[in-house]
Amino acid sequence: MYMDTFDAINQRRSVKAFDPTHRFTTAEETKLLEAAIQSPTSFNMQNWRFVIVREPDLRKQIRAVAAGRGDAVVRHRGADDHARGQCDGLRLLPDDRLRPRVAELIRLPSDHVIGFMVAVGKDVQPAMPKGGQLALAEVVVQDRFA
Repeated sequence: MYMDTFDAINQRRSVKAFDPTHRFTTAEETKLLEAAIQSPTSFNMQNWRFVIVREPDLRKQIRAVAAGRGDAVVRHRGADDHARGQCDGLRLLPDDRLRPRVAELIRLPSDHVIGFMVAVGKDVQPAMPKGGQLALAEVVVQDRFA
């Protein structure tokens, strides 16, 4: 079953409670990762690396440091300043000091940065209803900030 793009965007919800015993099959995991690498990158640099955190103790440590935000997707900086600028502009956690703590836990190479983290799993509770969005007038900037 395929969903219309706008339906998928509008129906998306954040699951907060996952079944800790659920494991994806190799085929399911591969399908998710193959979909993830379809996302565009500037100049087709494909500068992502995916860190799949399976080790239970490491998952607990990351969850504690990252305020329960899930597993990591890592972007490789490479030698190109353009790529570094893109990655450095991303924000993962409310306190950037926590990002190095997650990086330390996953032994992130010095030429990589954490772009974002995504928790993926089987829900044990339905996602909460959508809370409402800010008005476009509050979030859209024309050309440049004042």
